[in-house]
Amino acid sequence: MQHTFHIPVLGLAYSIDTPLKVARYGISSVLSIVDDELTERMRKFHCEANHFAYSPIAKEAEDSRAKRITAYLNLLHVLVNEQFTQLKQESFAAGNDIHNYFELLPENSKLKAIYHHMLGLEEGEEKEGLQKELRWQMKPGDIDVNIMTKVDKANYNTAGENLGNDFTDALAAMRGFANSSLHSAVVISAGLNPRLYTYMETCESFYPNTAGLITKKIILKVSDFRSALIQAKMLAKKGLWVDEFRVESGLNCGGHAFATEGLLLGPILEEFKQKRNELMEELFHIYRHALETKGILLNARPVLKITAQGGIGTAEEHNFLINYYALDAAGWGSPFLLVPEVTNVDSDTLHALENATTDDFYVSNSSPLGVLFNNFKKSSMETQRLQRIEKGRPGSPCIKKFLSTNTEFTELPICTASREYQHLKIKELRKMELEPAAFQEKFDAITEKICLCEGLCASAYIKNDMIKPRESKAVSICPGPNLSYFSSTYSLKEMVSHIYGREIIPFKISRPNLFINELNLYVDYLKKDLAAQLHDLNAKKTKYFEKFTAQLYTGINYYRDLIPELKLNTSNAVQDLQEQLRNAEEKLQLITKDLNRSIVQA
Repeated sequence: MQHTFHIPVLGLAYSIDTPLKVARYGISSVLSIVDDELTERMRKFHCEANHFAYSPIAKEAEDSRAKRITAYLNLLHVLVNEQFTQLKQESFAAGNDIHNYFELLPENSKLKAIYHHMLGLEEGEEKEGLQKELRWQMKPGDIDVNIMTKVDKANYNTAGENLGNDFTDALAAMRGFANSSLHSAVVISAGLNPRLYTYMETCESFYPNTAGLITKKIILKVSDFRSALIQAKMLAKKGLWVDEFRVESGLNCGGHAFATEGLLLGPILEEFKQKRNELMEELFHIYRHALETKGILLNARPVLKITAQGGIGTAEEHNFLINYYALDAAGWGSPFLLVPEVTNVDSDTLHALENATTDDFYVSNSSPLGVLFNNFKKSSMETQRLQRIEKGRPGSPCIKKFLSTNTEFTELPICTASREYQHLKIKELRKMELEPAAFQEKFDAITEKICLCEGLCASAYIKNDMIKPRESKAVSICPGPNLSYFSSTYSLKEMVSHIYGREIIPFKISRPNLFINELNLYVDYLKKDLAAQLHDLNAKKTKYFEKFTAQLYTGINYYRDLIPELKLNTSNAVQDLQEQLRNAEEKLQLITKDLNRSIVQA
């Protein structure tokens, strides 16, 4: 790995072709393969842009979802290899792009040190030898893919017959990746899916070949140590090795937010740090035994990487996470939405993000998956949603149906963001004859859902001039709250220099440490959640809230003990951090009093 950061998946389309923009520089990124219609349209776009022949794969074709995904990933592989080969063969003459490869590397890179030494030499054999060495050590970034396990609806043929488990969305997407020519990893997110894991056991590319190499690796995106261990053991028993645990902050991230029960990033990473060797040994024992039963012998012990992402905003935070917790890398997601040469954000949305305030970023219930979703108030999708309500036609036309999982009113699943579902649900609501305030609360909850299938693709279509006639131009975007501190658009070089501390991007408002940011997000989340359920507390909910608050107190005490390790520049910075922890603790104490009072009253 040439870099100490990666670019995580950003919505459906925002990072759909990011590898074409960064992989030749050794930077790894992740794209979503949830939407095969998107991958097919992007394949057509990039084939035409590169003068490649394009042969469409029709939606009605047998196993079209998997085939479309495979075809797009194969195209990315070819194009990135062509870009990288061309870059690698460039001379080191001034102004050539090959210099950017080395200039972007972190300052402590051994390869960068060789590069700088080479630049200082006179022309001759030594300089030519070093240039040959540099070219030999250059590696492209990985083209990793993301599969969200909760997006796994059943699919039907034109006669309405269920195609079976092998053709559900997640399994077909996994097959598309497994059959591709990529030597990279699949990032599995959104929790455990036993059916998907069982299918992966049948894919040869996840097993070591005769040379001991695994062409398709597995990355688990997790929010705590316990869930990581459970899922990894389940996979190891099938002979599948988790190459990397990608720890993501529950609330201080973009996209869907899976709030842990008060577990904070620092204590979670501490547990991984303390138990890393133990975890490795336990999983390796299970894995080796499973491979032996399949007749596969290991030539070498596999590696186990641990990375983290969610809310990182400065070089100091980046370096601290990597050095203190012994991480292999860290993910920088939302800030890259403001880097036009890397991601697909249309100009209107980009302008809105540049001028956004902290209040414009919020955690919502707008996802049809029923999972918290980071939303942006100034998105055109949010404007469209409110306009449709005002016109008496809430909900969206449901075209792609990826999130169609509800069967309250219909035999076949429909999406809770669809016009059909919201019409039926509101009709049911009116029959309840509730008080106006209670009616409005339930009405708002129904109509808050938005179409992510269309909204998370629209920006890429608009930016690349691919939008079809009468196709919705409403954009949904899901940045993490960390983006509120960034105030402009940036070049790739500027953002990477900021990550490595070569240049400092100024923030538009004062920005607390990432640990404090996450802590405050959790305290605010707890306060809202408790207020919504105080009138209906039962033993199970009480236990949940007590555990949540207890773990937040544990996290606060952990961060107090961690302050000396942070090596803050001034005594004022130390005092500020201590004050921020005190403020969070005082807010938590008030919440605890409300909880205890409600328990007594119940």
